[in-house]
Amino acid sequence: MSETLAGIADAMVQDGQGILAADESTGTIKKRFDQIGLENVEENRRAYRELLFTSDEAMRDYVSGVILFDETIRQSAKDGTRFVDLMKAAGAVPGIKVDKGAKPLAGFPGESVTAGLDGLRERLQEYYELGARFAKWRGVIDIAEGLPTTGAIRANAHALARYAALCQENGIVPIVEPEVLMDGPNASHTVERCYEVTEETLKIVFDALYDMRVDLTGMILKPNMVVPGQKGPQVSPETVAEMTIACLKATVPSAVPGIAFLSGGQSDELATEHLAIMNKIGGFPWKMTFSYGRALQQAAIKTWAGRAENVAAAQAAFTHRAKMNGRAAMGLWSPEDEREAA
Repeated sequence: MSETLAGIADAMVQDGQGILAADESTGTIKKRFDQIGLENVEENRRAYRELLFTSDEAMRDYVSGVILFDETIRQSAKDGTRFVDLMKAAGAVPGIKVDKGAKPLAGFPGESVTAGLDGLRERLQEYYELGARFAKWRGVIDIAEGLPTTGAIRANAHALARYAALCQENGIVPIVEPEVLMDGPNASHTVERCYEVTEETLKIVFDALYDMRVDLTGMILKPNMVVPGQKGPQVSPETVAEMTIACLKATVPSAVPGIAFLSGGQSDELATEHLAIMNKIGGFPWKMTFSYGRALQQAAIKTWAGRAENVAAAQAAFTHRAKMNGRAAMGLWSPEDEREAA
């Protein structure tokens, strides 16, 4: 892998591979552990991440990069091998979440802006020394009555662009993640409304990236798919795929090497199906792959249930989902693939 920004970005979206989002905060991982009745302590978090990162087939063949949390990038496997070194040995690029979460945006009721720019240059320098070669920052855009406002979109776009410029200054590829929520407090919007908001958001984000002199060949976009709200009128997977491609073609410059979708509350299999249909349709200038968290991990964490004797079965569940999404990234997945493995 080339250590240039463009070389790292290309490695992150190589054919048939995608990005594992294992950057859950301590609070978010607690929700996952609560589902299996497991105490949220550091050793359990470490053991769970080790289970994922030592799934040899998944990490070698289907995972091109891993987004880590601050605690995780400093941890090691039971045998003392640093997690970062485990990933590098499997050919996956280590990455780090650097934002500090969405906070209420003053003057904009019901809207937020992501915090974390203060001290970011110094944090990025430390993360580079720890082995990170890409980073992630998420902006949150909610759809509701009268929302989002252009002012809130601009505030989030500006933060994303300043973060991206700081990453590149420090030899780190930025994942730029403006997420239009499908499961916000309202979540009853149509797919057409999601298209409108996603289109406006991406146009404003790329304007801000240009303003901040971000090198588009050395970044990855992590957008939502164009989907209806969870409580809105549902549409076919083909409609989601076609509208998502149309929206991205209208907004994303061809210089961007890859688009790694977030799953954003979709079911495991539906997130895979949408990605597969898009890649079957084709005709776009970027690699299209996945950057999933829950949609890659849910089966594994349920199978594991915190028990050492379940590790192999949990790794098999994780490897299956990684393989399905790897196939989807090539446009090769079909529902029969899921049945064969069941």
